[in-house]
Amino acid sequence: MANYKTCKSCGAPLSGDDIAIYRKLVFRGAEEFLCIGCLAEHFCCPREEIEKRIRWYRESGQCTLFR
Repeated sequence: MANYKTCKSCGAPLSGDDIAIYRKLVFRGAEEFLCIGCLAEHFCCPREEIEKRIRWYRESGQCTLFR
């Protein structure tokens, strides 16, 4: 069953950005998601890098996940 409300790792509430960046970077058809913090841990990068990518996708206007 799809879980669009909480992170599958830590249980934190998810925002639209959490879901969109997970779908963009991991799997477009995902039904379970990681929050930005857990996603950064998964990719072994700082949280700020994930947030930077979210801003870039939103400002570019080219990705429908961030409209």
